[in-house]
Amino acid sequence: MKMYSESDVDTTCLDGKQITILGYGSQGRAHALNLRDSGFDVVVGLRQGGASWPKAVADGLDVREPAEAVKDATIIAFLTPDMVQKKLYESVEADIPNGATLLFAHGFAIHFGQVGPREDLNVVLIAPKGPGGLVRRQYEEGHGVPCLVAIHHDADGDALKLALAYSAGIGGARAGVIETTFAEETETDLFGEQAVLCGGATELIVAGFETLVEAGYQPEVAYYEVMHELKLIVDLLHEGGLRKMHEFISDTAAWGDMISGPRVVDNNSRAAMKAILGDIQDGTFANNWIAENENGMPEFKRRMNADLEHPIEDVGRNLRSRMDWLEG
Repeated sequence: MKMYSESDVDTTCLDGKQITILGYGSQGRAHALNLRDSGFDVVVGLRQGGASWPKAVADGLDVREPAEAVKDATIIAFLTPDMVQKKLYESVEADIPNGATLLFAHGFAIHFGQVGPREDLNVVLIAPKGPGGLVRRQYEEGHGVPCLVAIHHDADGDALKLALAYSAGIGGARAGVIETTFAEETETDLFGEQAVLCGGATELIVAGFETLVEAGYQPEVAYYEVMHELKLIVDLLHEGGLRKMHEFISDTAAWGDMISGPRVVDNNSRAAMKAILGDIQDGTFANNWIAENENGMPEFKRRMNADLEHPIEDVGRNLRSRMDWLEG
């Protein structure tokens, strides 16, 4: 493993150079504000009249239409959703200066061939391992969120140096920047989301809720046990791994963990995980997701509605309304 820290980074390569941020969502806003506060020259590229334009202006940033925003840029960060990046790149390609560096926070569009950059352009990845809100908060507190760095195309020999300078500007080098590849970042990120963090976790929660309710237990009690208390365990895991979790839960909980966990995540579960990873690696998932977008996302909307209309949402909404310490 190769990890870079602040002592490995030379930010002078971006002195007097323009960094253009395309997009102003969670990551876009965090990157733009952190880079500006680090002393870099930042321009944000957005559609005038879009919802994000007044937000970026209110934050005191230089905001321009995308084609205008990229014209003098040394680094152009594509921080829009994956499925938007192909058309966005095509719309600004003619205005991108020769020798500029394209930067992505997730490798999907490059790894799966949605964006095919010109040969004169560097193509790099700086992927913070946390949402934009956390990237901003950690920076403001003097810390940073760890990042991954990858080089897809090094046209001028400076791609890594520029990427690391950018990572320092958003605070990532404070926590460490691990070298990877576009393929590794993309495939592991998609797998983590699908099998564990989002798909696996939410299906486990809903299945646990349904199991308890079908057995006659109160939905509110079931909600507390399988949804509400999950954060307590995740916080322990996040702070100190399995060791800290076992240190702070009861011996009864630890015994139940060790004898019952493997009954839920068994060989069938592991086989399903391998199949999910296979679909990601061979492009099946990407091709299906691209086709779904091009078709207007009917299946996405159907499945999303089914999630949001599940009884656990009604129960949770009511219980959370009584928890005035929660945000949102």
